[in-house]
Order: sequence, then C-alpha cells, then structure tokens
Amino acid sequence: MHVRIRAAVLLAFASTLASCAGGAPPSSPSPNGEDDETKTIAEVTESSRRIDGLFTLFQDTITGETHLLVRPEQVDREYVYFAHTVDGVVDAGHFRGNFRSNKVVSVRRHFDQVLFVTQPTWLYFDSTSALSRAADANVSPAVLAAAEIVARDSATGDVLIAADPLFASEAFSQVKPSPRPNADEDDFRLGSLSEERSRIVDLRSYPLNTDVVVDYVYQEQYPTNGGGAGVVDARAVTIRLQHSFIEMPENDYRPRFDDPRVGYFLDRQNDMLSTSATPYRDLITRWHLVKRDPSAAVSEPIEPIVWWIENTTPHEFRETIRNAVLEWNRAFEQAGFRNAVVVEVQPDDADWDAGDIRYNVLRWTSSPNPPFGGYGPSFTNPRTGQILGADIMLEYVFVTNRVRQDRIFGRAALDMMEPFDAAAIEHAEAAGECSLGLHLHNNALFGLQALRAAGASEVEVTEYVQQSLHYLLLHEVGHTLGLNHNMKASQARPIEELSNRSLTAGDGLYGSVMDYPDVNLALPGEPQGEYWMTTVGPYDRWAIEFGYSTALESAEAEEARLETILVRSTEPQLVFGNDADDMRSPGKAIDPRVNINDMSSDAIGYAIHKIELADRLLDGLLERYHEPGESWHELLTAYLILTGHQGNAGAVLSRYIGGVYVDRAVQGQPGATQPFTPVARADQKRAMDALAEHIFAPDAFGASPELLAHLAMQRRDFDFFSDTEDPKPHQRILNIQSGVLNHLLHPVVLRRVTDSRLYGNSYPVAEVLADLTSAIFEADARTSVNTMRQALQIEYVTRLAAMVDEESEAKHDAISKSAALQQLR
Repeated sequence: MHVRIRAAVLLAFASTLASCAGGAPPSSPSPNGEDDETKTIAEVTESSRRIDGLFTLFQDTITGETHLLVRPEQVDREYVYFAHTVDGVVDAGHFRGNFRSNKVVSVRRHFDQVLFVTQPTWLYFDSTSALSRAADANVSPAVLAAAEIVARDSATGDVLIAADPLFASEAFSQVKPSPRPNADEDDFRLGSLSEERSRIVDLRSYPLNTDVVVDYVYQEQYPTNGGGAGVVDARAVTIRLQHSFIEMPENDYRPRFDDPRVGYFLDRQNDMLSTSATPYRDLITRWHLVKRDPSAAVSEPIEPIVWWIENTTPHEFRETIRNAVLEWNRAFEQAGFRNAVVVEVQPDDADWDAGDIRYNVLRWTSSPNPPFGGYGPSFTNPRTGQILGADIMLEYVFVTNRVRQDRIFGRAALDMMEPFDAAAIEHAEAAGECSLGLHLHNNALFGLQALRAAGASEVEVTEYVQQSLHYLLLHEVGHTLGLNHNMKASQARPIEELSNRSLTAGDGLYGSVMDYPDVNLALPGEPQGEYWMTTVGPYDRWAIEFGYSTALESAEAEEARLETILVRSTEPQLVFGNDADDMRSPGKAIDPRVNINDMSSDAIGYAIHKIELADRLLDGLLERYHEPGESWHELLTAYLILTGHQGNAGAVLSRYIGGVYVDRAVQGQPGATQPFTPVARADQKRAMDALAEHIFAPDAFGASPELLAHLAMQRRDFDFFSDTEDPKPHQRILNIQSGVLNHLLHPVVLRRVTDSRLYGNSYPVAEVLADLTSAIFEADARTSVNTMRQALQIEYVTRLAAMVDEESEAKHDAISKSAALQQLR
C-alpha cells in the first residue's frame, strides 16, 4: 500500500517538473482526447453482436451490455430525437403509442467525452443579419447526457461509448411525470427509478434511424395507491419507452407559416429580428408532398402518405377504416393531389412491427383503463415543421356498450362538468392527446338508446356503429395530417338542414370532421338525417388546400396566393376555433359557438331538442331493459347516458349567458365583423329560460319511482365496501345542476358580463342573478318544495353567501358581490 502511494507521489512530482520544463506528463491525453491506454473498439466488442444503421450499436451476448459507436462525420451534426411509449400504464400518464419528446439533438465531442446537446428551435435569426452572430446570447442549451469514451479506432477516428447509462436513465426523455402542484396526495405515483431492474430490451438500427427500446422499472416499497386494473403490483411498475434518433431530412421541403384563421399544429418560432408586434414565424406541421407532374393541376405525389392497418385490427372493422382514411383524398384533390393517401394491411407474417417509425400504422388495442377511444399523433422535424411519421391508436372500448366504470354514478357521461384545469389541458395538448373517442363513445351510446326505443333492426344498429367508427377515423387521420381541433365547425348548418341526407352526404353534416359534435338525432316521427359526418367537410378541404397546395417560387407571389385562400375564412362553413377557444369547462373561454356536444347554427334550439329527446327516451326505459336472466346494470348505463346528455345540453345553454362572439378576421377582410360581439340579449334570455324549464324546474329530470328502484350495479366480489350500491339520484341531479351553476356564477364569467356592457352587452349581472333566483325559487312560492329542489336551493344560497364572504376563495368583483347580496336579501 505504502509503495503504491509513494509511486503515485513521485509520478505526480515528475509530471509537475515536466510541465514546468515545457514537457507533458507521460499519460497526458492527445489534443482530441485520445489516451494511449484506451482499449480498441474490437477489444471491447469482441463478444458483442453488431447492429449497423444510422448509428452502429453493439450488445454483449453474455452480459447484455450495450455500446454506441460514433463516427467522426456524426460529430457536430443535428438529429431529430423522438420518444414514444411502447407500453405503459395510464395511471402514470403513459399508454401504448403515446408520443413523448420530439426535439433536435446534436452530437458534440469534448476531449474524452461525447455530449448530446439540444438547442432551442423556436428562436429564428436571419443568417444574413449581423445580429445572427449573437443568436446564442442568454440562451441556455441543454446538455442532456455526457458519455465517457471507452474505446476508439485510431485509424478511422470512430469512438465507442457505453449506451446503458444513456438510455436506461431519463437523460433523453423524462419518463416519470413531474408532480402537479394541486395533485391529490392519494393519486397514483411512480416510485424511484431502479437501475438494477431497468434494462434495454431491444436495439434496432436502419439507414435513416436508430431505435433503442427500454423497460423503465419504478419501485415503491410502500405504495399508498395500488393503481388501476393495468397495474399488476404498484411496488414495481414498468414503462416501456422507445428512443429514436433520426437523420435530419435533407430535401427541398419549404416550410409554411401559420395563420390564426386556420388550425394546424405548430412548431413555434419567434423571429428575433422582427419589429412586428407579433413576431411569430410559426411553422405548420405537414407531410412533404411533391407532385409527380408539376405542370398538372392535379397530380399523384412522388411519395404518398401510406397507412398500414395493423394485423391486430378486427376483420369486421377493416373495410370501414380503409374507406374513412381514403376519404381524405377528396380534400387533397382540392390541394392538387390525386391518391395522396394510400392504405395497406399489415400481413400476419410481416417482418416489421408497429413500433417501427418507418411505417405509419393504424393500431388497435383493448386496455383495462382506456385513456381514449382514438388517438392520432405525429412527430416532426422541429426546424421545418415537416411531419416525419405518425400512428393512430384505436381502443376497443369505442364499440362496447359501457361507460367509464371509475365514475359510475356521480360523474359518468358528464363531459362538460369538469372544472377548468389549465395545466392538465396544456399537458394534454403538448402530448397531442385527443379525447374524441371517449366523447364520441358517449354520444354513440345515446344514439343506441334512440335506436332501441324505435325498435331498430340489428342491421340498422350495425350501420350506426360503423358510421360512428368512420367518423372517428376521419377525425384522427386529420390530426396526423397536421390539423388540430375545430370546435366551431358544428355551427355551420341551420337545424332544418341536419335532416337533409342528400345535402349532408356530399358536403358534410357540419363544417369539419375535427369537431367534437353531438350525435344528430331526430325526435320520434321526424325525418332522420345522417347520424355522423361521413365525408370531409368544406373546412377540411379548405384547410388542406392552404397547407398542402404547391407553393409559387416567388415569396411575394406565394404570400398573395395564400391570402386568396385565407380570405374565405369568414364563410359560415369555414369557421374555426380550437381547444384553447372552447367552453367545455366552467369559466373557460368566451365564445359559446366554440364548444363540444353542440350542433347547428342554433345551438340553443338544438340543446333544447336534445333534452326533450332524452326525456322521451327515459319514458319506458325500464320496459326496454326488462330481460330475464340479465342484471340491471345495462339499465343503469342507459340512465346515466341519457341524464348525462341532458346535463351536457344544459352546460351548452349556460355558455350563451355572458358569452362573447369572437371574429379573428384581419382588418379589411370581406365579411369581417368586429373582433368582440356580446351575445344578443334575446339569446341570453332564451338560454336562461331554457335552463329554468329543463334544468332547474321542479319536474326536471323526472324519473319514475319504479325506474329509480331498478338502477342497480351488478355485484362484483367486495366492490361495495367503498360505496353503497343504492342509486343516489339527488347526488346525480345536483351534480348536473351544480355544473351549470359553476359556470353561471364563475367570477370570470360574471366579470365578463359587466365588462362586455361597455361594448354592447345589455344583460347585466343583477338581472342575470335575479332571473337565476326566479328559476330556482319561483315555482315553489305557493306549493311544497320537493327534495330535489331543496338540495338545489340550498346549494344556490350557499354559493351566493360565499360570493359575498371576504374570506372566500372565489374572487368575485364588487358588481357581482352587490348583485349576490341583493339576491340573498
């Protein structure tokens, strides 16, 4: 021991002397980080299998240890990094096909290290400007990982780094979600990442991309929440993630810039040298389509967008899926392309799987806790907006006859009663999540109640389900083409046109398939139109024309050409508003025309129609579900769906009170109005009167004692330990009524009622609350008060008292407090 220490001291002393004399220590690395004692690549990988491709990978056949080879020409180059969940658990924010990180990563060399660095792609500097030399000022690049060089080839300059520490950690992509500030302490959480149990399970490398699949295992010795049905044991939860490095595309792709009048997903950029008040240079996301014949008005593309129907897809759905996907070719023809979209079926003996990012796959799953009914994300080159790949996930829950079991009575089928959670919505949008499938599933179940009441045949029911699946595919494919939601599109037609099949079959039931519409159902005895959109709408064709039509060479001429397309945005069937604009949550957004669960240019009238239809369907419900040998669970589901739709219709009505119409047309555009126009007093009063009659009235949500006595869940093991099995109609109805009050009494809404009086609103807060008080109390003035109304009245008075309480968390303005105090008195 002493000999080794003495030798080390002498060596250090000799090194110091050599340094002072201008020499170098015997073991000093060479200028590019090479060490004479470093092993060769051949020595380190002697017992490894080699996987060649964009990056060469090695995996030891004995220990499983992995290495990554970096060639000199790969240093100081950028790559597109993309990660997605191969399999996970919904409780932890992961599900099969969930697209995660999408960014630009460059490989750097620093002496004996290889660094992986990501730079901001959202800051743009014109390279011809002298200021571009300061592009990195006050910008912090992220060094995601630093790997020591373990071997090198002195002849080629290739270096080898250990891959396990890079990929089996969360260096490239955060896998465990960050805790949300307002999260419940009892929420399911992943434990600590286990280095011993986490492992690389698959390595693939191709000429243009390299994939590494990792099982991340999170351990928690004493979990307080065991998770849902997808969690086998909360002490050890596995998330399987695929990391992909993709060659940065080198082609003649020309970015196209966003315009707020049409809705595409974006790769954001700020022009750092612009003097504009809005220095945005946002890139829409779209595929690289090039005409095979540039001179033709309509031409096939050189490379079409090819979709593969995964071989897990039920055979009975494949033709419906194919037809829906190919329907988008109608939109591309308006943009100058024929057969832009192609559909193939994955053979059962295919030598590739759906995780291969070179294939765009329509995938089918059946999850224990489905996060969606359909989901259509894509990944891009963030520097240009070019879409590089996409998948569509379909959940079998979409075609089942059940509601979400975790919200069985109190909240089931109430899509618009959830409080506004900006952080959750922002996270969902950033992840490209789409909940249309679950929304559409609830609407489909409502329609099945109407068909059953009308005595529809099995053929008619099958056609109905296939039509709803067709719409789901139209919507999700739209996402993969770059389109985001258009929650305003269902306003495109007047009510009387909804039953005209000859009209809607050719030009669409509403403006776009990118909406979350209500199912189109007629009252008994009235003509029935299409239930769902069966073709791409006028907005879809117009949006695809804007995004995909061939650009002109001249920048000035191209800008003028695009403006001739965009100037049509004021046409009724081309209106647009996305998730940021919709009013699905109490207090959120301002334009009631941008919403889910609505229909027609008279959404107030359609909501009233929907409530009346549900009332009729509730009559005789018990007789329709009286089947010997069956439990009453299906009857319970039917009741939840029908009352849920009444509640959602009530929420739609409430949004017109205090609403403000928004027009985002540019100055001087034909057909433009002013940016903000309060909803007309007559329409606000009409909505309030409808709420008084259908949501707050003593006989609202009438259900016979016989029906309520049969709303029984099917017994399963010991599931009734946590809650009693009896129906709780007071809770159900009060939840619906409270959801409407959540919006009408929201401090943001009441403040807007007062603000908008300065530019046209003639329905003041004092009158709004007076009408609300009358709706909740007046009918009981000279008669007894039933228990449903008692619960509502106590809830309302409690809320008014909270509004005037200085210590209340609700921050109402002085005008609202004064009106509330007046009503209390």
